[in-house]
Amino acid sequence: MEHEFSGEFNDFGFTVVDEKDLEAYQQAEELSTTIVKASAAAKATEKKIDDLYNAIQPLLNNLKLNPSKEYILWPDRKQKVEEFEAYLKKIYNS
Repeated sequence: MEHEFSGEFNDFGFTVVDEKDLEAYQQAEELSTTIVKASAAAKATEKKIDDLYNAIQPLLNNLKLNPSKEYILWPDRKQKVEEFEAYLKKIYNS
């Protein structure tokens, strides 16, 4: 059985390129990968900054509560400060 060939079908899924085009394509692919990685790193850094801000802001707000009082009563200060330091370090190292 003979098939009719119209000559219009020429898409075999590849494109012929020269070396310069291939290098440009490979560089574009590498740049795309770099951009994706940088974007993920930026998002992770933004989350850390947000977490640090959200951890520190309540401390500052509490310190400003009664500005007319000259002294702050903080009996377990060392323990609380060490816990807060550990919390900040956890955020920083995440």
